[in-house]
Amino acid sequence: MIRLDGNVAIITGAARGQGAATARLFAEAGARVVLCDVLEEEGRATAAAIGAAAEFRRLDVSDSAGWAAVVSDVEARHGGLDILVNNAAVTDATPFLDVAPDHIERLMAINALGAYKGMQAVIPAMIRRGGGAIVNISSVSGLRGTGGTSAYDATKWAMRGFTKSAALEFADKGIRVNSVHPGAIDTPMLNPSGGDTSDIARDFNIPMGRVGRPEEVAYASLFLASDAASYISGAELAVDGAWTAGVYLGGIEKFR
Repeated sequence: MIRLDGNVAIITGAARGQGAATARLFAEAGARVVLCDVLEEEGRATAAAIGAAAEFRRLDVSDSAGWAAVVSDVEARHGGLDILVNNAAVTDATPFLDVAPDHIERLMAINALGAYKGMQAVIPAMIRRGGGAIVNISSVSGLRGTGGTSAYDATKWAMRGFTKSAALEFADKGIRVNSVHPGAIDTPMLNPSGGDTSDIARDFNIPMGRVGRPEEVAYASLFLASDAASYISGAELAVDGAWTAGVYLGGIEKFR
């Protein structure tokens, strides 16, 4: 198993879903994990379930002062910071012409600017540490367009872009910056009822024929955050069951 022994990691949106799965996996790999979320009760419960290697901090990722406070506290108590996983996000499905300015501004504030502000907060700490790894959780919606989710798509394309810019700018500081692009993953965001997802896989025409698991995204983040990916920066890793590989006709009867 890939190890993160001695590493200190901040994971946003970590109260549940992909973020919680990532926090659990990183802790199992030997990291000290700081779970950040606005969902306080769930976040504290998740950290408690993980055990002594985990702690929870309430953080609104759109708040620069909040980021500064968390990073300062982590450095003071743990001696430094090695990893950031920008996972916090909200989703949306609104037709293009119906998207109001305040609506897209909210999505941008959390999904894109929240991650950007997080990077601005942690990179100086990583430089002091001698390097680090940032994993930005984008989406397949940052690799191609999706009709009806233009505002959400815009935030994920933005994340994809500044991931590459930061990878270039901080490569000589020993800081690697990569993005993960999940497809349909069985989380409260996609499946709030927690029910069967076979209909979703069929409707989305996913080539692998199923929805992904949060742990599958977590393993991608673990790899990119670890020394196993020491020469990888500015990369995009799709975790989507081949959904974005091309046009899949296997779900159409005449092509079977």
